[in-house]
Amino acid sequence: MADDQPKFPHTPVMLDRIVELFVPALDGPGKVVVDATLGMGGHSEGLLERFPDLTLIGLDRDTDALGIAGERLARFGDRVRLVHTVYDGIADAIAGEGFDAVDGVLFDLGVSSLQLDRAERGFAYSQDAPLDMRMDRTEGQTAADVLATYDEGELRRIFQRYGEEKLAGRYARAIVARRAERPFEMSGDLVQVLHDATPVAVQRQGHPAKRVFQALRIEVNAELAVLERAIPAALDAVAVGGRIVVESYQSLEDRLVKRALAERTTSSAPAGLPVELPEHAPTFSLVVKGAELADETERAANPRAIPVRLRAAQRIRK
Repeated sequence: MADDQPKFPHTPVMLDRIVELFVPALDGPGKVVVDATLGMGGHSEGLLERFPDLTLIGLDRDTDALGIAGERLARFGDRVRLVHTVYDGIADAIAGEGFDAVDGVLFDLGVSSLQLDRAERGFAYSQDAPLDMRMDRTEGQTAADVLATYDEGELRRIFQRYGEEKLAGRYARAIVARRAERPFEMSGDLVQVLHDATPVAVQRQGHPAKRVFQALRIEVNAELAVLERAIPAALDAVAVGGRIVVESYQSLEDRLVKRALAERTTSSAPAGLPVELPEHAPTFSLVVKGAELADETERAANPRAIPVRLRAAQRIRK
């Protein structure tokens, strides 16, 4: 029966592990956590259920996501504060809710299940839809705008940098040639051009549109530039004893996160000093050594958990 179906079918990745990692930081009265990538609220719901005194600040640039999460989390009342912002606005969001610091920050990066599952958003190359790809549909250029206005060199650059695409030059040339006939409007048009430009041997190695769509999405939403600002801002906002947990789904994101955490968890003392001065001591310690993966059971049950890389750290001093 329809009534037996879950109202919010999204399965948050590594939820149990994330809750476990936050226990030392969030178990107690007066604790505050920021879900910097709220999405449909699955992780937030799990945290609010586990920590009954917790206040949660949920951030998202996607107004559709805020609406769904707001409905999902309504039962928690004023323990939930939702903010329409990109996650590099985390400091302003925390201050705007009246807090000087928080006890936890969670990032679940990349495109959300909501955005992938709604064909009209244009994120999925497997479904024909308008080439939008904006996480915040209230502003900014679309993927169609990028394809219409970037020259061949610029297209090649973003396919190489954000998609790590070996055929970036070939695809950029094919796109420029095709748009001279008519502009790109639908994702199916782009998929067909990429397919036709891909050697048969390469087609057997995976869908030719995957990396190009990733690159366009990152460019449209300035994802890496935002992330490069957001992680340091989040670390600055964490109180002593608080924790940050980050889930990344592709190597470009994970490298940025790894570097930001390394800067805070290693000494800044110049080489050769006989004694480390207090001001050079690390301000965070790693909770997870390296990047943790989802276990085999979760990977089998939830394919979106397959590429995840989880990192976590705890503030140990101001």
